[in-house]
Amino acid sequence: MIEIQGLTKVYHVGDTDVHALRGVDLSVARGEFVAIIGPSGSGKSTLFHILGGLTPPTSGSVHLDGRDLLAMTDSERTHLRKTSVGFVFQKYNLLPTLTAADNIEIARHIAGRNNEPHDLQFKETLRMLGIADRLNHKPRALSGGEQQRVAIARAIVNHPALLLADEPTGNLDTENSNAVLSVLRDLNDRLKQTILMITHNPEAAAFAHRIIKMRDGRVERAV
Repeated sequence: MIEIQGLTKVYHVGDTDVHALRGVDLSVARGEFVAIIGPSGSGKSTLFHILGGLTPPTSGSVHLDGRDLLAMTDSERTHLRKTSVGFVFQKYNLLPTLTAADNIEIARHIAGRNNEPHDLQFKETLRMLGIADRLNHKPRALSGGEQQRVAIARAIVNHPALLLADEPTGNLDTENSNAVLSVLRDLNDRLKQTILMITHNPEAAAFAHRIIKMRDGRVERAV
C-alpha cells in the first residue's frame, strides 16, 4: 500500500533550512495497522502530510496504492485526498452547526458521491462504531469519544485505500481512548482497512500490528 524510499523534506524558514525528514525508507502492506511513534520534531507529522497529499516532499520516492505521489499535479493530489485517503485528527474537526449524519455526508459530497446510496458495509460500520442512533445529534450533544467515532465514519465513508490517524485519542480520557482504538483495530480486523496512526502514546501504539519509531527525521526502529 505504501512504499517510501529516501524520502526527504526540507522547510525553508528565513535563511535556515529545517530538515524534517532525512532519508526515510518505509513499507506498509495492504491491510496493515501501523503506528508511528516518536518525540516532537521527529518527522511524524511531516510524513503524515506527505502521505495525505497535503505537502510535496523535497526528494525521494513515495508510492501510495501503486501511484507515484511525486509525479502528481496539485489537482491530482487533491483528487487523491478526496477519494483514496481518509483523515482522522486529534480535534475531530466536526462542523458544530451540522448533525453527525451531515458531517459524514460532507465527505461524500466532496468526493462527488452524495447522490449514491450508502452500501450495506457502511451501515454495518455505523453499527460497529456505535453511533447509528446518534446521527441526528449535533457535536455539542455528543461525548468526545462519540465525536471521534463520527470523525472516523466520515474518514472511511468513501472506502479510502488508506486511513491516516493523527493522534486520534489525544483529546480523550482513558476509557474513550480505548474505545476509539478498539474501533480502529476492529476496522482493520474486520474490513481490512489499512491504517497508519501517528501517536506519542506507547499504550495507543500497542493496538497496532507494528510500531515504527522515528527520531530526528529518520526511522530509528521498526518492530
